[in-house]
Amino acid sequence: MAKTIAQINERIAAGKAVVVTAEEIIGIVDEKGLGAAAAEVDVVTTGTFGPMCSSGAFISTGHASPRMKFSRAWLNNVPAYAGVAAVDLYIGATELCEEDPENRVYPGLFKYGGAHVIEELVSGREVHFRAEAYGTDCYPRKEIEAMISLETVNDASLVNPRNCYQNYNVAVNRDAAKVIYTYMGALQPRMANANYCSAGQLSPLLCDPLYRTIGVGTRIFLGGGVGHVYSQGTQHAPDAERTEGGVPKGGSGTLGVCGDLKGMSAEWLRGASLVGYGVSMAVGVGVPIPILDVETLRHAAVRDEEILAPVVDYSTDYPSGKPKPLAHVNYKDLKSGKITVDGKEIVTAGLSSYYRAVEIAETLKSWIADGKFLLAQAVQPLPGPGEAKPGSGLVATKS
Repeated sequence: MAKTIAQINERIAAGKAVVVTAEEIIGIVDEKGLGAAAAEVDVVTTGTFGPMCSSGAFISTGHASPRMKFSRAWLNNVPAYAGVAAVDLYIGATELCEEDPENRVYPGLFKYGGAHVIEELVSGREVHFRAEAYGTDCYPRKEIEAMISLETVNDASLVNPRNCYQNYNVAVNRDAAKVIYTYMGALQPRMANANYCSAGQLSPLLCDPLYRTIGVGTRIFLGGGVGHVYSQGTQHAPDAERTEGGVPKGGSGTLGVCGDLKGMSAEWLRGASLVGYGVSMAVGVGVPIPILDVETLRHAAVRDEEILAPVVDYSTDYPSGKPKPLAHVNYKDLKSGKITVDGKEIVTAGLSSYYRAVEIAETLKSWIADGKFLLAQAVQPLPGPGEAKPGSGLVATKS
């Protein structure tokens, strides 16, 4: 029997909704079957916690006296983009502190950047703010320094253009000579290790692979607070090869998400330093999946062994722009600590935390079960297979 989000919200408000995590639903389906489980369960909660580079925050500092229109600005000496409005800024998670030596001392440590600034702000700490301007008749001030915090600024919003990648590469290094440093971590030569980055069966877009319930307007757990999906994420690519169950066999859909930074927590927004690569931010995201029918539940009950990820060489194939998979491996094997590729046993490690993903799914479950979190009907679906219009990519004018 089909259900609607409005009907599920009525059950949530009445304290009668049956809410389980994406981990728990697997056992329920095994015990009761898809049909009975779909009739009983109202919501399945998902979660993921790992580095998501395409993240950042809009901050409106409020006006000083005399007034000023920022043309350049820094937070704890990390450049923030000021080309928005007079006192509005955007600080990107991967932006580096001005004095960072980058990879001139190789491999660089990248100790501090925009993600760390955001973490300090949501921790309740003050950060040093500095700005310059050219001056106008209505905004005469030309420079300012101050200490600011989330309590003193007018507004602060986390706005992340690309989070929650739907599946991703498993990174290896086939080079025989040296360690390489990537956004997937340090990779040892001769495929001595393999790094992956997904919560697998708990990951939001893997539990709704065809975007039947997740779309623009979907209400989510974001950074310890409440947020929304505001768009398909940048690099949203739904036309990836898929399994018979609809699960993409590589990077596919993504989400653009936003929320009130003042309601978030440093427990779920953490600055990350990736040696030899740069700064990123570990972001906690949880998405509720309303169980509208049997098909919705079938997707939400996906298992690690049903999720295949491509193994890609990051020493030559990936940087050349031709990342042909060496093999596909499933998440059950990845989480076991080892996989086999071309007859070689390889040690695996996850950059995302499954333990923290479970925490997010459990937290969202409790919010819904306690009537504190209602579901939101998506006002626009994400582009599905055959619906996206990707560009042709960069074509360099000079080699």
